[in-house]
Amino acid sequence: MGDQELPGYLAVPEGEGPWPGVVVVFEALGATGDMRAQADRFAANGYLAVLPDLYNGAPWVRCVTKAMREMRAGRGAAYDHIEAARAWLAGRDDCTGDVGVCGFCMGGGFALVAAAKYDFTAAAVNYGMLPRRPEEALRGACPIVASYGAADPSLRGAAGKLERALSESDVAHDVKEYPATGHSFMTESALPGPLGPVAKIAFGMGRGRENAPDGWRRIFDFFDGHLKKSTT
Repeated sequence: MGDQELPGYLAVPEGEGPWPGVVVVFEALGATGDMRAQADRFAANGYLAVLPDLYNGAPWVRCVTKAMREMRAGRGAAYDHIEAARAWLAGRDDCTGDVGVCGFCMGGGFALVAAAKYDFTAAAVNYGMLPRRPEEALRGACPIVASYGAADPSLRGAAGKLERALSESDVAHDVKEYPATGHSFMTESALPGPLGPVAKIAFGMGRGRENAPDGWRRIFDFFDGHLKKSTT
């Protein structure tokens, strides 16, 4: 991927491009089949989508601690990989040059920081951890659409804090908190073995998946307005 060797999954729309691009940043479990399905979802809606493997093929249990540390610090190899994926997409002949970023869980935290750190055109943040001092970290960010669950104990109050930070920084945004909804409601991810029951308690996982269609509708409405504007 560019000058950096990084495995990834590319999903290409049907028909002829060029298309706007989307870098899909995975959740803590890594480049699972479910995350590849989200890249396919973007391709089905007219976006050239790439899912970079920030773990470089290694098992998630060996990489997640380091990735989370980098996500919180706002710097590190994972961010370099996200930027490399953006530049690689933007430079392809079948891409318009406009590239968005969409992250889930841990990837949502990366997407938030990347929205201000790199030249993305729009960002979708799904239950992503807020950076430290969000008003400063998100100053100058691209437009952001974000979804959170009110029954996610790990991110209690995050939607309101993000709404305030983006308003103060004059960043175009659509932030929504869904009632009676937990973590990871936008996808079909399931934690392995005994981690599943723990996640239901700690993160409210499995609650509110009926809100996923509305969350995806908002993402595509938002991305269509910002990423496809130059091609329509």
